Amino acid sequence: MSTAIAPTPFAQWGLGLQRPLFIAGPCSAESREQVLATAEGIKAHAPQVKVFRAGVWKPRTRPGGFEGMGAAALPWLKEVKERTGLLTMTEVATPQHLDAALKAGVDMLWIGARTTPNPFSVQAIADALAGVDIPVFVKNPVNPDLALWIGALERLHEAGIRRMAAVHRGFHWFGRSPYRNHPMWELPVRLKAAFPALELLCDPSHIAGDRALLAGIAQQALDLNFSGLMVEVHHAPDEAKSDAAQQLAPATFADLLRSLILRQSAAEAHLRNELQEHRDLIDRLDEEIMQKLAARMEISERIGAFKQAHNIAILQPERWRQIMLAMQAFGRESGLSPAFIQAVMDAVHDESIRKQTSVWEKDRLATDIQGSVKME
Repeated sequence: MSTAIAPTPFAQWGLGLQRPLFIAGPCSAESREQVLATAEGIKAHAPQVKVFRAGVWKPRTRPGGFEGMGAAALPWLKEVKERTGLLTMTEVATPQHLDAALKAGVDMLWIGARTTPNPFSVQAIADALAGVDIPVFVKNPVNPDLALWIGALERLHEAGIRRMAAVHRGFHWFGRSPYRNHPMWELPVRLKAAFPALELLCDPSHIAGDRALLAGIAQQALDLNFSGLMVEVHHAPDEAKSDAAQQLAPATFADLLRSLILRQSAAEAHLRNELQEHRDLIDRLDEEIMQKLAARMEISERIGAFKQAHNIAILQPERWRQIMLAMQAFGRESGLSPAFIQAVMDAVHDESIRKQTSVWEKDRLATDIQGSVKME
């Protein structure tokens, strides 16, 4: 893993920023009135916010949804800065977006989760940034690929960008999860471990997908010593044209900020409690491990039902041997001992067999009861 990235901390950006940095604004800039009302609401209710964010170009999964107002919205951001003094920020996905944002005087940029995983797109933006000194935030790719995230940061660094930060917005996960995007806290923590000077923010809005879950995620991020938060705020969130369920009204956002606990020692306000930080991470990872194991066991039950319906033996030694070989290889690559892998996978296998057997037992019990009723 490269260690060539040498980003500068917020304090050296020359913008009067400090940790924790709070960034807020709507998912999309929908109209001049909406943008100004939201910015003024944030300024009035949450004066600790220093940066106003709004998406101007909105990449959507399928055509037909609201895809932003485009460059026509950029003057609204300029007016936000003039009226409120807030720094402004928007997403860019192409050199053309970048050129328009720079000409409009936008203060900061972010590269979104759909752009980060495309090296061609990131390189095109990096090439267009050559000789430009502007803060750039890089969101993690949609899929959990740390190398792509790091690669995007490296490309910007090679273009001369030093005022850069990363934004954790969660990852697409196929399994059951209460979140829109699974947090997978281990990945941003590994990123921070590789580049300690890199400022790392959390976007709890995109992780949660539901405003009711925002506070818990935001607190977890601060407990893990993240540099700040990027939160979606809309003056009338239920009327938002994109991601309405995850946006907060300005007053509600202010309530969320007041509820957060900044984990600092009274005697050493600028030093973090590293032991507690590591323990908090372990707690988060343990929760994720249990969620994934539960999802695995649900699949085991389905396999048990399939085997029962097709009269296939529960125990399949050759299949288990293949799994163990694959996991032992993964363990070696990850620095885990063979004994540990064996013990963990044996426990998983035992529980999987128990789940599949229980499916057969339930079916036999139902059959016995049905037969008993017929005899009576």
